[in-house]
Amino acid sequence: MSLGIETPLFPLRSVLFPGGYLPLRIFEPRYLDMVQRCHAQGHAFGVVALTEGQEVRQRDGAGFQREAFHAVGTLARIEHFAHEQPGLIQLRTRGTQRFHLRSSRCLSHGLWVGTLTLLPPDVAVPVPDDLRSAARQLQDLLEGWRERASPEELPLQPPYDWDDAGWLANRWAELLPMPADERQRLMALDNPLLRLELVVDRLDALSG
Repeated sequence: MSLGIETPLFPLRSVLFPGGYLPLRIFEPRYLDMVQRCHAQGHAFGVVALTEGQEVRQRDGAGFQREAFHAVGTLARIEHFAHEQPGLIQLRTRGTQRFHLRSSRCLSHGLWVGTLTLLPPDVAVPVPDDLRSAARQLQDLLEGWRERASPEELPLQPPYDWDDAGWLANRWAELLPMPADERQRLMALDNPLLRLELVVDRLDALSG
């Protein structure tokens, strides 16, 4: 499905997966107004992974450093909004649906906007028996984190869907150490079972 209107974009040095939890501290002028409008109107914004440039806009001579990003990203929905001091907004956001950028442009104040085609959500696929250990390992990690952190600080947030291959693959892909380009490739994969198999291969290699 295509969105006819332009959607604001937030280029980051990280990859957001559907169902993923993303806290953000917003202080750049180009994003302060954007997130306030998204929050007021109940709209999502698009998170895309940078291939060039930095998360905070950098000067480059008389202009600004070039910014470029992958064409496949994920919409982020604002779940918590706090504007307790001037010039700083704290967000907790959730990844929803993947999209493909049909076009993008940078506005005069540095905000990127783009026209999107929404990609189909993962087909629900049960976790196969031979991969169920990945769910158990992640449950054990979560129990350990709960002993050391407050609920909102946990990197893994409810709702949990331990029996769904796509959900499980996405959570491990967010947590495992890997290059950003590899994380991006996993997010862009349309086959949730293949994504889980690749993640478990990496998990097994780390464990071994």
